Amino acid sequence: MSRSRLVPGVEVVAVPGRGLALRTTEGEFLGIRTRDADQGTLLSLLSGAAAVPADGELNHVVRAFEEAGYLTGEPQHPKWPAARRGVRLLGEPALTGPLAAHLAALGAEPRTTSPATGPDAPPVKIEELLDENPAAVVWCLDGPVPDGLWDAADRLPGHGVAWLRCHREGWQAYVEPLAAAPGDVTAAHVRARRLAATPAHRELAAYWSGPRTSGPPVRLTVPAAVLLAALLADDLSRWATGTPDAAGLPARRRLRCVDLRTLTVTERPVLPVPDVAPMPKKDG
Repeated sequence: MSRSRLVPGVEVVAVPGRGLALRTTEGEFLGIRTRDADQGTLLSLLSGAAAVPADGELNHVVRAFEEAGYLTGEPQHPKWPAARRGVRLLGEPALTGPLAAHLAALGAEPRTTSPATGPDAPPVKIEELLDENPAAVVWCLDGPVPDGLWDAADRLPGHGVAWLRCHREGWQAYVEPLAAAPGDVTAAHVRARRLAATPAHRELAAYWSGPRTSGPPVRLTVPAAVLLAALLADDLSRWATGTPDAAGLPARRRLRCVDLRTLTVTERPVLPVPDVAPMPKKDG
């Protein structure tokens, strides 16, 4: 006899005069045919409060839930593996602060550092990012990414270190896909894909490289910072624990844009950019 429970986001409700109904993670309602199974006992089984019997009508109904993907026997919060607990956080304190709190609550061991990133600062070297052997590096910017700033960090997956980042452009913030292995999407790939996807590629490239003239600065509000931190923490937690992606695009092939005025999140697919093949040699 085993115990199972409904997966997070799936709920069962008793509808007066119509029996039981299941609400899916997408918000749809499905009717449940329990036949001769006792509804009270079924609800107890679906909550994990009781073990599923080896046979009988209840077993048949519970098995149907399991085959449809609505049950799990796994803990709802997988433990963060010790080998992946070390997470280095860099960048804007308004973002790294709530992110560190999220990660610590999930079982990671975040360490925050602030490298010099001004116009006269030397480029950040890969050796600095690998200091103290972090399992992952997360870099958060409250502004556009200066040319070349993330070049060294893009090499982290080749050293077995997960690489995650976000930045802000005006009222839009971008959460880039986590890169954990060679061949994953890097910051340079995202930059190239965004330039290729817009007819204003010259303007966008000029915006990134600066200088820029603007009015009063956009203030990163506390709710916006907490949302960005939660998105980053969720991606990192799923990578660390091996938890499958939620509904939508795969996390390692997904670029998310957050409207900081409405806190609306939009997902866009993004793929690595293949290396340019050498030109074939001409005969003669």
